[in-house]
Amino acid sequence: MNSSSLNKLNFYIEMLKSRYGNGEYFKEIEITFKSGTKDFPAKVKKEEETLYITYGGAKNIFNWKDISSLAQEYDSMRMIYRERGTNAIILADNKNVTLKYEDSAVSTESATATVGTREYLIAPPKANDLLKEIGIMGQNGKIKNDMIRKYNQIDHFVELCADYLSRLNGKIEVLDCACGKSYLSFALNYYLRDVLKKDCHVTGVDYAQTVIDASKRSAQNLGYSNMTFIRADLNDFVLEKNPDIVISLHACDTATDLAIAAGINSGAKAIFAVPCCHKELLSQYSYEPFSPLLKHGIFKARQADLLTDSIRCLLLEAKGYSVVAQEYISPVETPKNLLIRAFKDGKNQETAKKDYFKLKEMLGINPKLETLIDLE
Repeated sequence: MNSSSLNKLNFYIEMLKSRYGNGEYFKEIEITFKSGTKDFPAKVKKEEETLYITYGGAKNIFNWKDISSLAQEYDSMRMIYRERGTNAIILADNKNVTLKYEDSAVSTESATATVGTREYLIAPPKANDLLKEIGIMGQNGKIKNDMIRKYNQIDHFVELCADYLSRLNGKIEVLDCACGKSYLSFALNYYLRDVLKKDCHVTGVDYAQTVIDASKRSAQNLGYSNMTFIRADLNDFVLEKNPDIVISLHACDTATDLAIAAGINSGAKAIFAVPCCHKELLSQYSYEPFSPLLKHGIFKARQADLLTDSIRCLLLEAKGYSVVAQEYISPVETPKNLLIRAFKDGKNQETAKKDYFKLKEMLGINPKLETLIDLE
């Protein structure tokens, strides 16, 4: 290859080297050198923190200059730089050198046709690797029938956080409390890293060692070195770095209180929580004027659910958060469909405290969340 083409090739190689950065999005480089009618393949892979090139039957540590050094011996070359979501393709010969980018999505049938018409943020085919790894999608490229509801839940959760996430700058620390199988951890990490291209770190915490081990394997398989999974009891857990965002999806009973308290006590900028079952206040609360209405157990239980989450919102306000409570998904998908969104702004604290203590005395309740935070 002539010097003019090599100079242009070196320019494009430097661009890709800069794009590589620390390699978190990188998958591989595949190169085909051509001389006459013969092809000479080379491949670059990352092993731990080191790049290796396999060429001519030998494997060596890779240097970016290796590409142009080899190219000068051939008539032309085709190089594909693969990263998550994008391919960069260089075509070079003695006449010209071009660089183009294209979507790396595979040509499988789109899963959105299977699960409805809404647009997904964690969308096939770009997110196929993720969706397959966490068990949402089968190897045939289609969403599994028994996982459609879970897919809708996690995608819509991310959608309701998306506007806030897009405004954050700098490295974003996320804490997923009672992460379970970590569907939400992986979905949020994908959206932050691969869609918004933001620097982030996601920590998932759960008491069950089996789900922590499985989440660690999935993170490794996906190349997500920015994810950490810790087996811990939320009652005792302290994160080394204060999170910007605390999330919790279907943490059962007072585990939701532990998640909210983790956010409050660490000064998180935002807390997103979807409560699950509620038991604590059912045996505590009473309100004589409502006795005729609450004589049926089902009504008393449903009222306890509403009281529990209303108290949580009030205590969040008392700690300086603006709160939005909303239905986050159709009750057809799951009856546990309330999302509490809280954003730190320092407003309404004193009024909310007075309202809380008045309600506490009137209802005869001692909510768990109060014991976990400082209301002084």
